Amino acid sequence: MAGRRPAPPTLRRGALRLVTVLAFIAAAEVLSLVPASAQTAQLLQFPTRPEPPKKAVPAEAQKQMLVQAREINYDYSNNRIAAVGNVQIYYAGSTLEADRVVYDQNTKRLHAEGNVRLTDAEGRVTFGEIMDLSDDYRDGFVDSLRLDTPDQTRMAAARAERMKGNFSVFHNGVYTACEPCKDDPKKPPLWQVKAARIIHDQNEKMIYFEDASLDFFGKSIVWLPYFSAPDPTVKRKTGFLMPTGTVSSATYGFGVEIPYYWAIAPNYDATFAPKITTNEGVLWQGEFRQRLLDGAYAIRASGIDQTNPEKFVGDANRTWRGSIEGEGKFAINKQWTWGWEAIALSDKFFLQDYSPSLSAYRPNPERLSVTTEGVSQLYLTGAGNRSYFDARSIYYLGFSSLDQQSQIPVIHPVINYDYTFDHPILGGQLGYNLNFTSLSRQQADFQAINQATQNTVNTSSPTPNCTFVSADPRQNCVLRGIPGDYNRLSGKTEWSASFTDSIGEVFTPFASVSADAASMQINNDPNVANFIQTGDSNLVRAMPAVGFEYKYPFISVQSWGTQTVTPMAQVIARPNEPQVGRWPIEDTQSLIFDTSNLFRVDKFSGWDRVEGGGRANYGVQYTAQFTKSGAVTAVFGQSYQLFGQNSYALADPVNTGLQSGLDTRLSDYVTSISYRPNQTLTFSSRARLDQSTFDVNRLELETTAAFERWTVSLLYGDYAAQPEIGFLDRRQGILGTARYKLTSDWVVFGGARYDLNAGKFSGTNFGVGYIDDCLILAVNYLTGYSYSGPTVVTNQQIMLQLSLRTLGSTTTTQNVSSTNSPINAPGL
Repeated sequence: MAGRRPAPPTLRRGALRLVTVLAFIAAAEVLSLVPASAQTAQLLQFPTRPEPPKKAVPAEAQKQMLVQAREINYDYSNNRIAAVGNVQIYYAGSTLEADRVVYDQNTKRLHAEGNVRLTDAEGRVTFGEIMDLSDDYRDGFVDSLRLDTPDQTRMAAARAERMKGNFSVFHNGVYTACEPCKDDPKKPPLWQVKAARIIHDQNEKMIYFEDASLDFFGKSIVWLPYFSAPDPTVKRKTGFLMPTGTVSSATYGFGVEIPYYWAIAPNYDATFAPKITTNEGVLWQGEFRQRLLDGAYAIRASGIDQTNPEKFVGDANRTWRGSIEGEGKFAINKQWTWGWEAIALSDKFFLQDYSPSLSAYRPNPERLSVTTEGVSQLYLTGAGNRSYFDARSIYYLGFSSLDQQSQIPVIHPVINYDYTFDHPILGGQLGYNLNFTSLSRQQADFQAINQATQNTVNTSSPTPNCTFVSADPRQNCVLRGIPGDYNRLSGKTEWSASFTDSIGEVFTPFASVSADAASMQINNDPNVANFIQTGDSNLVRAMPAVGFEYKYPFISVQSWGTQTVTPMAQVIARPNEPQVGRWPIEDTQSLIFDTSNLFRVDKFSGWDRVEGGGRANYGVQYTAQFTKSGAVTAVFGQSYQLFGQNSYALADPVNTGLQSGLDTRLSDYVTSISYRPNQTLTFSSRARLDQSTFDVNRLELETTAAFERWTVSLLYGDYAAQPEIGFLDRRQGILGTARYKLTSDWVVFGGARYDLNAGKFSGTNFGVGYIDDCLILAVNYLTGYSYSGPTVVTNQQIMLQLSLRTLGSTTTTQNVSSTNSPINAPGL
């Protein structure tokens, strides 16, 4: 098959050999075919087929021939034996059936006539009118042949010969992977390959076609003088893959890619995929993969010597451009695994401009988004029965022209360890978490928090002018990343127990203590000192907490179902959060307050902030289990600052917590409702409502359905502006996907994201497809994105997919229109 393939263990990949390469490329142009290694949308796939059962043949059965027939005649003068009437001959796991079979003892040949059927040990079934075979079935010929294989492929020929026990030659042959029409078996299949000669080499596992034509619905569409393909039993084979082409491109013009796959050994392979472009020359691509005893790795490279580099801007305006990528994953033992990922580019726009088919970062319109970054990392993970360890060093490579590499941190490393004791401690469960974070950044990373400051950002000056509106940078920006080095060691121990009294009340006391120690060397870049202390410093802090949680479920059982109402309350006592604003904020920049973290003791998402002060969290959960119509679950609650300072109202360098709904003494209300009427349909909503006006500050409505024919998901999001943390405008959008089977063979599908604020679609993918046992034909209309210098290019495309089972899968894309938008445009 063309296109991406599963990673090894047995390194699967089919291959299509082309002796007359130019003839095949011309044929692909006639069909407007481009392989699946190009940009893909919702590509359809053939259903997974079970492996045909393999029949074990006893050793004694391989040596003896058993003959059954209505009568057997002996011709002693000519040394011939004739079996007549419902003849069945069993030998070496094969079965020969016919109306009449004559065995010549002198020539050791079997001559079968009338309704001949030969089933070999591997399950292939050969039909014919006359079959002349050697007594071991290795050699012979067949007239009016039809061959059915366990892989559900079929061949037919006026005459076929088998030689040397290995070669089968079909004269005026036909090959297809389609089932015959049940109503009219003589009707031509959906597709078939006709050839003057079809040669099957069983040792090489290749099928060669000479003077062939590809027919659809009985009509010849493409003529190919000569080509070959692996037989259906092959999972990987050296040879040419389906050619790739692009109908149009704003960067390199028309391109044709001719991949070649080399199955070097059972555990490693290589792919070479040069792409010839009309405007920029040849894009060279290659990939090497190897499976080892303890894991696997892959290395990919691509590069081009541009003919017209002046067509590109910035770093892309150079003669040589290219990339190197790779990844590996290896098992040390059952508990421990280590691995790596790596990427290096000549410039950040190379992958977007050329979309190398072998790259893991090629744009994918199915995601309805832009690939924003590359990741290089080295990691080690371990998992025990009650423990988990993860350590990794990470280097991020930004793909946007607004990304300044000097503002992106290098993580060296981040380490996490979790452990829970396997026996009760003081009647409860005790566990601890450890985290070590070490990172560095060359230049401060600021983000504008008002529109006037945001307007100072452009590709020539990607850092906002934080004193443009006000002399106080804190009124104009937040500091997303400190310049310099940051090293922090953190630990937290937690204990909790649960007790239920005689009337069903549930009491859960808990206690925890966390501690952090940090060493920082913060460079005195412009404006940084307004947000955090610069220079060398060391910090230590601790945060103890104690509290309890109370639940009292009320249960009502009715004829229509069961209702449960559970009031819940949680009280937490702890000192104020120390040293707010003195710690860099790297892993605690996101805070979404909803019912999922209403009863979390510390609602900050990372380690750089710790919640302080006394707090009460309270709410009610309602659950209804209906006898015939599913279940409803609803939660409503609020949080209250009891005493001390409210951590969420205290500003830090990124203002985490401000405008989160927790920054007032009485928090916003949070609620969630989920209704599942059956196994196939779910409705859910999540909301945060202003505590004084009940205005909607955050709302998500989601529906998923999976009926017999329908598969649908729909998500609506409405998020209030949060300028103090960088979200200047209210955001509203709808994201939906759907798939519907019109018939057993026809399906329509699509997905779209609509930006209600911008009043436009920011991602689309719609299509219709036909899929059966041997053919897939689909057309997509999609929106794809890629970076090109200082802009995001939005491409409206039509894509055609054609897949012939056992021969290959191809696609073609045609640009309908292309528009350029600034990197920070709404809706992207």
